[in-house]
Amino acid sequence: MELHHLVNTFGQDLQRRYGEKVHKLTLHGGFSCPNRDGTLGRGGCTFCNVASFADENAQQLSVTTQLSQRAQEINRAKRYLAYFQAYTSTYAEVEKLKAMYEEALKTADIVGLCVGTRPDCVPDAVLELLAGYRAQGYEIWLELGLQTANDKTLQRINRGHDFACYQDITRKARALGLNVCTHLIVGLPGDTKADHIETIERVVETGVDGIKLHPLHIVEGSIMAKAWRANRLSAISIDDYVDSAAEMILRTPADVVYHRVSASARRPTLLAPEWCENRWLAMTALARVLTEKGAQGSLVGTPFHIS
Repeated sequence: MELHHLVNTFGQDLQRRYGEKVHKLTLHGGFSCPNRDGTLGRGGCTFCNVASFADENAQQLSVTTQLSQRAQEINRAKRYLAYFQAYTSTYAEVEKLKAMYEEALKTADIVGLCVGTRPDCVPDAVLELLAGYRAQGYEIWLELGLQTANDKTLQRINRGHDFACYQDITRKARALGLNVCTHLIVGLPGDTKADHIETIERVVETGVDGIKLHPLHIVEGSIMAKAWRANRLSAISIDDYVDSAAEMILRTPADVVYHRVSASARRPTLLAPEWCENRWLAMTALARVLTEKGAQGSLVGTPFHIS
């Protein structure tokens, strides 16, 4: 059975609501991060190298030019969401954010924004700005990088915030009617399958509209790359990733939208695991496991026991 029959995917959710395919166009707004510039810390999160998922050269181009280029590259949809992806896309003065967001929204065929950021970088003024666009009829997603609900792991990976911070901003955003999509990484050092299950359950309990699952990528230029080369860090296997991801999906209510259930990166930036060069490997394996165990939401409210 195909994955979209088992998981409430973002693509099918958009197709259902808009009556046609809606595609995300990634943007680089030239933002920094408080965990890199010294505000909170230096060096960033230990897993991070933004070049593994974003084109650093794109930040030299205007928002309008980036959107035009991305739409030409994709050429598979008539309507789009502008996705401010790289680094922390709320980390600037509100007037600067307003100018960039509105430049995107004025572009033809853009139906809304997806704004990637950190839980500790979304002041009330930014929430109100985004809520204002929602009130105008735009589709607005606040994408929060949480990674895990385990505070010890968050500290270990130099994240710079705790789970309580995530809960606070999520509740504020959703109270204003904003959609929240939470990014989670499976395979962080120290996290176990039990931690993965606890994370999804705590995220669901807090309240969430969308989830992005991501296997841990060990990428060139990150702090984790050094540990991996020194044999102090192991990459997650595809079997372990699929095992945890399937359990998380089974314990997610059916109305929560999965924006992503796997991810890939390219060599030479990607060091490990090798299977992450092809995101379809995990997606195919997930479909097979879920076909056997059940669709999204099948285990909501069921106690987890380590087998």
